[in-house]
Amino acid sequence: MTFNALVVEKAEDGGTRAGVQALDDSRLPACDVTVAVEYSTVNYKDGLCLGSGGGLVRSYPHVPGIDFAGVVEASDDACYAPGDRVVLTGWRVGEVHWGGYAQKARVKADWLVPLPEGLTTRAAMAVGTAGFTAMLAVMALEDHGLKPGQGPVLVTGAAGGVGSVATAILAHLGYEVAAVTGRPETAEYLTALGATRIVPREELAETVKRPLEAETWAGCVDAVGGAMLARVLGQMKYAASVAAVGLAGGAGLPATVIPFLLRGVNLLGIDSVMRPFTDRQRAWGRIARDLPMDRLEAMIQPATLADLPALGAAILKGQVKGRVVVDVNG
Repeated sequence: MTFNALVVEKAEDGGTRAGVQALDDSRLPACDVTVAVEYSTVNYKDGLCLGSGGGLVRSYPHVPGIDFAGVVEASDDACYAPGDRVVLTGWRVGEVHWGGYAQKARVKADWLVPLPEGLTTRAAMAVGTAGFTAMLAVMALEDHGLKPGQGPVLVTGAAGGVGSVATAILAHLGYEVAAVTGRPETAEYLTALGATRIVPREELAETVKRPLEAETWAGCVDAVGGAMLARVLGQMKYAASVAAVGLAGGAGLPATVIPFLLRGVNLLGIDSVMRPFTDRQRAWGRIARDLPMDRLEAMIQPATLADLPALGAAILKGQVKGRVVVDVNG
């Protein structure tokens, strides 16, 4: 049996080239569960793996795709049976291990999560790692005391994948959402997701000498890092929390410890790659319950395997809005 996959190969000049190929089942990695993939998506890491590899890919030829959702075709693990609907995010799949840019994937059973009732495989990939990470961030903020009515919650990088889903979830839960974006043309999109205020990126892009500013934000989901995160820390309300999920603005943090010491601000690191199964199950259950499907649908940009090389380059340039859903059988 053969199946189609987007395969990245090393070129003679040291670069890479990517294209759709027909592969035999014997090429799949040796693991517990074979999944008939239905949908995947595009994340920043996928852009790296589709191109230079970004230090993530260990060997070639390689099938990227850090997320996928589909139906179990065969299983050597008692936890799953043929016909089960499953989702996978993280675990270095699509980086070290062959991923979801294919009609079939073979992975460890421990990496899979059963899809909650009411969530389709297509919707799961509209969520993907970005939305899963957004939900983990919201859960972390709530676990540290955030409740509706405490004040506006800031979402940085709001038009991106994580930011879009975080905005929709927070708005659905009754929070007042302030969405930060450097693309004015996305304001209408963000308002439709539930944002009540649009904050131009330049208002937060530079650090200031004062370690503390007016207490403004009751919470924050930060996908940017760098100077913006440093600035936001000084604007948080007393005992408020920032969930750090990304570094689009840089890995450095030009900040002081003053917000932590004088206002009790919490900086919460959000890892989605190696997250334990119980946390994953809880997050996917919350996604099925608390992410409005109509707003999720508004984020979707459809794609096929053949579209992936161009989309990978675009996401690295910050040119992808919302969530790409890849129909691997399209």
